[in-house]
Amino acid sequence: MTAQTGQLAPPLRVSEWVQGGPLDVSDLTGKVIVIEVFQVNCPGCFLYSIPEAIEIAKSFSDKGVAVIGLATAFEDFELNTIENLKLLLTKREPIGETLHALRNQGQLDDKMKIPYKIPFPVAMDKLIKEELPVGEERMLKFARSNIPDFDIYHQKDKSEILNRIKQYLESKAYTPMTFEEYGLKGTPSTIYIDKKGNLQGITFGSQGSMKYEVEQLLGI
Repeated sequence: MTAQTGQLAPPLRVSEWVQGGPLDVSDLTGKVIVIEVFQVNCPGCFLYSIPEAIEIAKSFSDKGVAVIGLATAFEDFELNTIENLKLLLTKREPIGETLHALRNQGQLDDKMKIPYKIPFPVAMDKLIKEELPVGEERMLKFARSNIPDFDIYHQKDKSEILNRIKQYLESKAYTPMTFEEYGLKGTPSTIYIDKKGNLQGITFGSQGSMKYEVEQLLGI
């Protein structure tokens, strides 16, 4: 199932609930759901988006809003691991580029730890090892999930797109399932789901609009 705005949001595909849970979109009917998608090795996630999501959880949890964290991995697979996610959640220890960026910005405490705790449930995206060679069915699924109106492109354009997709998929070790099913473009990304369980929007990057998006869904 591929996510479509205005339709029921697909279930989360996770390998493990590292903190809180297990739960899914269907368990939270009647609440506005904010899913903050990040990578452990993503400086912008920890400088901007995750602190913003924490503020949403603190300010709106008693107003019918549920915040979920979803760690994913579409690059740097050796760093964006479930082991490093557990280290982050239990000991507040960042790694890689996140560590360097937070240290350079003076965002770590005197023990080089993140000074805040993520208070909401956090899961690890389900990673599926890519099977090589990449088949046509796999390439078409990826194209239709990520390129609007792919099927009405001219055949020459389709062939060129599929060739680029093949090269991209063959360069990857794993595919993150929830990341792909929601058609995300990178991290940080924020998924917004209304009280009926319908997908209402996805933002990519740190836009500072989370409070506005939540208030719109709450009708405030």
